[in-house]
Amino acid sequence: MATFSYECISDTGAVISGTIEADTAAMAEYLLIGKGYIPIKIATDKTKESFLNRFNERFGKLDPRELILFTKQFRSMLHAGVPILRLLQVLEAQTENKVLKLVVVRMVRDIKEGSTLYEAMEKHPSVFSPLYRSMVRAGEMSGALPEVLRRLVYIIEHETKIRSDIRSALQYPKMVVFALGGAFFVLLTFVIPKFVTIFDKAGIALPLPTKIAMHMYQLLVNYWYLIIAAVAGLIFGLRAYFKTGAGRLVKDAFLLRMPILGPLFQKAAMSRFASIFAILHSSGVPVMTSMSILSEVIGNASISRDFERVRQQMEGGQGIAGQLQALYAHGCRYDCDWRGDRQHRRDAEGNHGPL
Repeated sequence: MATFSYECISDTGAVISGTIEADTAAMAEYLLIGKGYIPIKIATDKTKESFLNRFNERFGKLDPRELILFTKQFRSMLHAGVPILRLLQVLEAQTENKVLKLVVVRMVRDIKEGSTLYEAMEKHPSVFSPLYRSMVRAGEMSGALPEVLRRLVYIIEHETKIRSDIRSALQYPKMVVFALGGAFFVLLTFVIPKFVTIFDKAGIALPLPTKIAMHMYQLLVNYWYLIIAAVAGLIFGLRAYFKTGAGRLVKDAFLLRMPILGPLFQKAAMSRFASIFAILHSSGVPVMTSMSILSEVIGNASISRDFERVRQQMEGGQGIAGQLQALYAHGCRYDCDWRGDRQHRRDAEGNHGPL
């Protein structure tokens, strides 16, 4: 149930205000009329709700395993023929995570007010990713939502496992980097100054690396607050820039051009494209709609731009096979530029003459 604030005219003609709990605004109006009031204004009470929303979204966390369990339960009850509203109410009662419970409550309210399942999920991007929402939209369009949810569970589990493996693989390099950073800090602040004192007393000229280390020490001691401010400003500035469309495009394009990792990112995006496109196609989603969905959920802004260009060319009457082949050749040129594989690059471009 949601909380609504209201202003009404009582039976004595006085204007009164307060709050009332109801499933929808229409139900709240019905309850007020039943009490003999004439409603003037009914609105959602934002005070408590907005506070809970900010608190849970900022401090609450949703484990991917909880989302997987939620999706499995959702799919099982939907496959069994349980109505959407009853299904969500059951999930609300069973869910222990506060963030997910609050989201389900709001989804129930939105669906009662006429929203589709996709529209209700779209209001919670921190819980439901673009891929999740797009797959649900595809399931609603095709009428095969249980099957789409089954395949969505597979995708989420697969990507969660990959992320877990990547985090595990990066633990040792992170420990090494932190250890080296700590050792360099100790060397710079405690060891180097003592050696400088010894060298000065002995009348020995300091070598250039030691002089550089001493200048760094003086900079760290005298201007540490400026260094911290500059580093913090750089980090926050880059994070804010990478959240913009242009910044995301620059970052993702740079990742694709990185040696060794670039081809890996490209192959991961292509693998995601193939699996999601197969699911959408087998679910009866039109090709043009599938390309629109894929351009949103591919996970790389640079590749998404290429897919959007492919979709636009398909709208002009060109086939998908030729456009994807051109896109593959475009990607191979980046890969081959880094590896120096001139023959592979020549084959990808369809040019068998001398480069």
